[in-house]
Amino acid sequence: MKLRDVLGFSSLAQARVVAAQGALDREVRWSHVVDLPDPAPWVRPGDLLLTTGYSWPASEEEERRQTRSLAQAGVAAVALAVPKYIDRFSDAARDEAERAGVPLLEIPFEIPFAQIMEELHRAIMAEPYRIIERSEAIHRELTRVAGGSATLDDLASALAGLLGRSVTFEDPHGKLLAFASVDEGDAVRKETLARAQSSDATIGALERSGLAAQIRDASGPLRIPPLPEIGMTARVVAPIRLGAELVGVVWIIEGKSALSELDHRAAEHASIVAAMHIAHQRSLEAVESRLGYASLLSFLDSESQTPLTEERLRLLGLDVGAPHRVAIAVLDEELPLAREQLVERDRIAERIAAALRGFGIVPLIAVSLNRIAFLLPAGATPQLIDESLSDEALSIVLGREHAGTEGLRQSYREALSLLTYRYRGRLCKFDDVLVPRVLSGDAKARETFLGDLFGALRSRKNGKELASALLALARHGFRFGATAQALGIHANTLRYRLDRATEILKLDLDDPEIQFRLALAARLLDLENRDW
Repeated sequence: MKLRDVLGFSSLAQARVVAAQGALDREVRWSHVVDLPDPAPWVRPGDLLLTTGYSWPASEEEERRQTRSLAQAGVAAVALAVPKYIDRFSDAARDEAERAGVPLLEIPFEIPFAQIMEELHRAIMAEPYRIIERSEAIHRELTRVAGGSATLDDLASALAGLLGRSVTFEDPHGKLLAFASVDEGDAVRKETLARAQSSDATIGALERSGLAAQIRDASGPLRIPPLPEIGMTARVVAPIRLGAELVGVVWIIEGKSALSELDHRAAEHASIVAAMHIAHQRSLEAVESRLGYASLLSFLDSESQTPLTEERLRLLGLDVGAPHRVAIAVLDEELPLAREQLVERDRIAERIAAALRGFGIVPLIAVSLNRIAFLLPAGATPQLIDESLSDEALSIVLGREHAGTEGLRQSYREALSLLTYRYRGRLCKFDDVLVPRVLSGDAKARETFLGDLFGALRSRKNGKELASALLALARHGFRFGATAQALGIHANTLRYRLDRATEILKLDLDDPEIQFRLALAARLLDLENRDW
């Protein structure tokens, strides 16, 4: 048990810590009374050494030597009964103890050592039972949390609260699955949270040290020592396994107090509960796969974020923070679909999944009515998907690339808005038909068009002024002098506003397409008699 807990005993109520106040988390395993001139050979690591000082060295040099030898022997602390034979520990002994990190205690001489030893030994004997009780309480609480509609984040929060330590769940490749923080943590954990992935430096250090192999082969919790070369403090790690398969790890981070047996037990409980949770999610995913990935569809259709659904998507392989676009393949069949058409729809969904896998993309697909929605990561070429299907009865509409969970829903809404335009071609992209939709009077397309063009200015203090300069330039045929005169401002002022606006919006005013879009925006706003 910890020295700071021992100091809470009634027998040590009057004890004073006179050296190494910062080392009170040292483990006390037993106590021993030694009043010999050289007590070091008679003590064991973790002993609380009790002494009357009867044989304590007289010279400062001998005190320093004895304090060093006791530190090397691993004593938890030295308690001196004062002032019968020695009034107090000397400055030399205190100085040496501070350097060695061994706490020195002064206790009143009238306190019987037997009382201290009895109280300590009783507590030490009860400690294993206390750890077992707390361990079982942790297991019950984690099981209770997992029994509801819990996520791994909920499990991490529960475990962190029970232990008072930061907790992280990762997949076997270091990808962040869930976390809960009690303190800021070390540099390694900060980087993992910022990147949602363990860094290459961390993974490399674990591999080179052989620790990564130990984690992969472990059947239970391991203590990972500090790796100061990469800024990592000590940890307890437990593998999360489904049978022989390693599906993740749970990390418990050492904070201000040293890791204990309870942390090892808690890590093991957490790994078991997490394995049950992941197995349950996989079972749901298998069902959802047969039903058309219901989680994906409910996620895209919902207006609010659902942590459990989002976690299922992460476990399916979706990086929710990365840019994606939503594509919808549409069967040109009347609703409701007949049985043969439903079979054909499911067959096409399988072909889309196979095509995605062929491009190294995790197939995330949702089937509904005559539509098959699927996700494409940034940079994926939609034409490759289209060419691999080569089905004349099929058309594909594509939203734009957006990042984040709300970005996915936005891309889905954009794809849905193209359903009536899909006959323009087998592959219909949002940006390709935005201007034609504006010209045909589509109100939503008009707002999107204006938002795309001027959106970055709306958060700027002088954004309205800059947008007005661009619109005036378009209204006057992109003639600089006529625009400055119409606005009643100096040419240099106009040039400054245009330069700032084009820098913020990343526009090239010499590009005919940009000129057309600005002219169209000006006409739309004039027709509605409103500002941008």
